[in-house]
Amino acid sequence: MSASVRVPTILRGYTDDAREVAARGNTLQEVFDDLEANHPGIRARILDDSGKVRRFINVYVGDEDVRFEKGLDTEISDGAQVSIIPAVAGGC
Repeated sequence: MSASVRVPTILRGYTDDAREVAARGNTLQEVFDDLEANHPGIRARILDDSGKVRRFINVYVGDEDVRFEKGLDTEISDGAQVSIIPAVAGGC
């Protein structure tokens, strides 16, 4: 399956400043593997050393937060929208 991955500004250095890139896979893990193959180094910014989504990164497939679905085993349908969203903290 082919998915469209929305890339946050902070990670666009890995995608030649592209806001959105295509990646293939039947699961989110496979999409991240394909993303890494085409944009080396990006996976380490999304996943921690144990292979889990980093604590301050949110990943959505469509409108669903993968932490409340099947995590990296979340199925990807053809044309799915994957969004990588870094958490923002701060303020008064």
